[in-house]
Amino acid sequence: MHNKMMFTGAVFCGIAVILGAFGAHALKTMLTPESLQSFQTGVQYQLLHGLAIILVAIVYERTQKAFLAKVSTLFTAGIIAFSGSIYMLTFFKYKLIEVPALIALITPIGGLLMIIGWFSLAWTFLRK
Repeated sequence: MHNKMMFTGAVFCGIAVILGAFGAHALKTMLTPESLQSFQTGVQYQLLHGLAIILVAIVYERTQKAFLAKVSTLFTAGIIAFSGSIYMLTFFKYKLIEVPALIALITPIGGLLMIIGWFSLAWTFLRK
């Protein structure tokens, strides 16, 4: 489980760096400043939570608290829902495609999953 979490976190971080560079260079001339800022927000949250997954993996390895696997899953789902929906919204706006309402609803759900992940991590440290 520890290796899976480390791998997942590292892959999310690597992809975030690639997307961040892509946004800073290639998308800079293609997107409105508002869309570019949204895209960068998705990248920042992906990178931060990728690092959080690595942190959870390190703590998991040292403590073997099974609940930490759930925290990692919450962060992973949050990244996919939050950052992924922002990337899709940016793409649809760039292509001038009408944004399906469902996609816009996914972003706050992803944020909520991340928040629940952080509070679950805090709860893990309080439990004996």
